[in-house]
Amino acid sequence: MKHFENIKLYKDKGEHLYIQLYKAIKKLIMEERLSKDDKLPPIRKLAQKLDVNNVTVVNAYHILEQEGLVYKKMGSGTYISPDFLTYISEEAEDQKIIEGLGSLSLIEQGQIQIKNDMINFASATPMAELFPVDDFKEALNEVLDRDKGHAFDYQESQGYLPLREALIKYVREYNIFADINSLQIISGAQQGIDIIAKALLNYGDTVIVENPSYTGAIASFKSRGAKIIDVNLIDDGIDIDDLERKIRIFRPKFLYLMPNFQNPTGISYSRSKKEEIINLCKQYNMYIVEDDYLSDLNFYSCDNTTLKSLDINNDLVIYVKSFSKIFMPGLRLGFLIAPSIFYDHLLFAKHSSDISTSGLLQRALELYFTRGTWKEHIKYMEKKYKSGFDTMLRSIEEYMPSQVEYIHPKGGVNFWFKLPMEISSRELYERAIRKNVALAPGNLFFIHQNDNNHFRLSIASVNNYEIEQGIIIISNIIKELINDISRSGLNEEKYRPIL
Repeated sequence: MKHFENIKLYKDKGEHLYIQLYKAIKKLIMEERLSKDDKLPPIRKLAQKLDVNNVTVVNAYHILEQEGLVYKKMGSGTYISPDFLTYISEEAEDQKIIEGLGSLSLIEQGQIQIKNDMINFASATPMAELFPVDDFKEALNEVLDRDKGHAFDYQESQGYLPLREALIKYVREYNIFADINSLQIISGAQQGIDIIAKALLNYGDTVIVENPSYTGAIASFKSRGAKIIDVNLIDDGIDIDDLERKIRIFRPKFLYLMPNFQNPTGISYSRSKKEEIINLCKQYNMYIVEDDYLSDLNFYSCDNTTLKSLDINNDLVIYVKSFSKIFMPGLRLGFLIAPSIFYDHLLFAKHSSDISTSGLLQRALELYFTRGTWKEHIKYMEKKYKSGFDTMLRSIEEYMPSQVEYIHPKGGVNFWFKLPMEISSRELYERAIRKNVALAPGNLFFIHQNDNNHFRLSIASVNNYEIEQGIIIISNIIKELINDISRSGLNEEKYRPIL
């Protein structure tokens, strides 16, 4: 406790006490006055010492844990992460990247500044023009007229019961037969992944993910101190032989998979591969976190069976579904369905994250489902995106250099490209930005960010005209890069042996 005795918290400072405490402990860590694996004081003891309530200490420890500075041992306490020195050096390195890379550093942090006239292939969220504003406004007004002030009450952490009942009916259409108690309302897929990580992972646990994969999930697992092992994707899904080999070696806590229209590749797993994965998990007593990214946007009526629907006993798969990508992203609404063994853990993690998702929004969404408005909206979005999808395919075939390979998805909004080995996706990104076109460099989706030959284009935030014009611009840049390589090859001095 000696280092903690000098911590001072000021109730009149205008800053929350838990933020002050978090900053004070972080300072001790950064100054290396605490060593790796040092145990932090028990919550109650530190709260008494600082004359604050227990929640203040809990919240401070929680932020430190999210940043990877500390980790928890079940039933033992909170400890300084062995990797905190790495954290310090990485933080300094991040600053160098920010100073040195300019606009690329923003997208590496999952953000990008989009000008009004920019063609935005980088974002996978829908355009504001597609938001069902009038319909949702009508639903909100009806909820307010019907429920008055109760619409603003805290909901139970598990979610608004009528909405959960509506969602149980909804998932039956996808052959998912779940108990009402297994369904948890969440504030978007990212929160779902976060609370799963919080509820299931301990420091040093292993998670297997696809390669490439969704960076938000990887960041969430890393924040819990998990080791991330990747398995490559092939044409019909994850490489099943490599997956089994790594399951045997690493014994992961769970697999994190997107079997339908995977982000970023757009790959969909074959039915036989999905069945193989379920059988593997039964064999090795393994769990799966299934992120149902965009199975609703199925343009070719292909088999978009979920792993959850194959989990007949509801004891293998935690199914995560968000409405953000095809509804209104700012609403942050979704749900997860989990095996009964995890109910209490997930509910506790949800409650400690934000108590509950907005009751008003849950009530409005429930009206959407019970009236069938949701199905109408899906049909509308499917029609809009199918048009953009076809424009993208046509433009690729017409303008993209033949040296560029791409995966032809059967749905969703993402297209995954592979450049010739000599061409850098980072250079492509930087040149495209200068021409007011934004794309996502492929290295963002790999654990070690060591890929330099892939990039992702999303049709979510662009209209048909922008798609064609954007592909023309990107294609011309790639042709320029290919020509640059060819010219540099011609200009090289040639050395021949003396015979």
